[in-house]
Amino acid sequence: MAETAVPKRALDPRYRQIRAQSEMLCEPLETEDYVIQSMPDVSPTKWHLAHTSWFFQTFVLPAAGIELPDIEPTYAYLFNSYYNAVGPRHCRPLRGLLSRPTVDQVYAYRHLIDDAMGKLFERGVPEDVMPLIEVGLQHEQQHQELMLTDIKHVFSSNPLDPMYRALPAPDDAKPRALGWCRYDEQVTTIGIDPGSGFAFDNEHPLHRVLIHPFELADRLVTCGEYLEFMDDGGYEQASLWLSEGWATAQSEHWQAPLYWRRAEDGWQLFTLAGVRKVAAHEPVCHLSYFEASAFAEWAGCRLPREAEWELAARGSRIDGNFVEQRRYHPQALRDETLPSNGPLRDVSAGSRPSAPAQMFGDVWEWTMSAYAPYPGYRPLEGALGEYNGKFMCNQFVLRGGSCATPESHIRPTYRNFFPPDARWQFTGLRLARDA
Repeated sequence: MAETAVPKRALDPRYRQIRAQSEMLCEPLETEDYVIQSMPDVSPTKWHLAHTSWFFQTFVLPAAGIELPDIEPTYAYLFNSYYNAVGPRHCRPLRGLLSRPTVDQVYAYRHLIDDAMGKLFERGVPEDVMPLIEVGLQHEQQHQELMLTDIKHVFSSNPLDPMYRALPAPDDAKPRALGWCRYDEQVTTIGIDPGSGFAFDNEHPLHRVLIHPFELADRLVTCGEYLEFMDDGGYEQASLWLSEGWATAQSEHWQAPLYWRRAEDGWQLFTLAGVRKVAAHEPVCHLSYFEASAFAEWAGCRLPREAEWELAARGSRIDGNFVEQRRYHPQALRDETLPSNGPLRDVSAGSRPSAPAQMFGDVWEWTMSAYAPYPGYRPLEGALGEYNGKFMCNQFVLRGGSCATPESHIRPTYRNFFPPDARWQFTGLRLARDA
């Protein structure tokens, strides 16, 4: 990770705002909702609340010399995620079996950590601790997104189809015809400069790459376009699929994106705002890498390489459908907008842009790039070196953020990564092709 992205005087209010945001995301939940684990990749909401506090307890407060409050010692075991250097940890797929600590006890734990962090801010933050606090805040924002994606999966597993929050239904706008933006062959730099503010270690170092001529679609693939793929037998044509993808689709009986349901009058989908009809103009969401790759093959295109995506995103304003915003949902129940499916960005009106639209927010965009270290990459020393580097195997890079991503958390160089069969995240695609 690089230096902190904010001055020291701003760390305290930033800490309080981000911590409050996590708890605000829980306001629509009942106590019973906090404890469910609907599949191994999903963590209970109360575990997210506790784990993000464990991070500050484990990495920040000891480094700052702040005496830790009286905390149950077993929490160090229960709320460690994957840091082998820190010690043993509770089995991830069994987090849903933890009826204790209770939700109230987890909130009490959070507030103990917040009180200890308050003492640190009052005393003054040492320069070498500031980057650790920023990592902890960025880490909590990652878990805010996971809280939403996980509770969506939890609710989807309930025959009652619980609603997280009411939002207006999308309109019937038609998407703008797909266009293309061309990029000439060039040598450019990818990654982030050490003096450009915070970035995770997997975004370093800045390095040169050769970009071959290519074209990038000027918007995301829509649900309507994906329906054409489905209607044309996309899930029945092995020739469109990677071998492992075809085997996965067959064994998992995939016939549509996750959360889509066949109804008498067409396809419906489960959203955080309940079940509704699929909106043809919305970006298609909850696709695996395998499905995105098969669609691109069917369309006579391919997925973009991550260097191509970063080149296209360079200079673009970070403006999109993010978790904090209400511009796309003016009737939302609170000032902060939370996603329904969730992207509802209108790409039907106005003149065609000179640069690709929808580069940030809406859905994470699969790239065809395997998640691997950049040339010259070195993981951090100590336990935080386990944050990214050890996952650089059997995963693919996604770019751009989603409607569940905090706006202040994303940047053009951000590298998300998931295994190719993952579908529960807000993941979609944009087409690319060789020029």
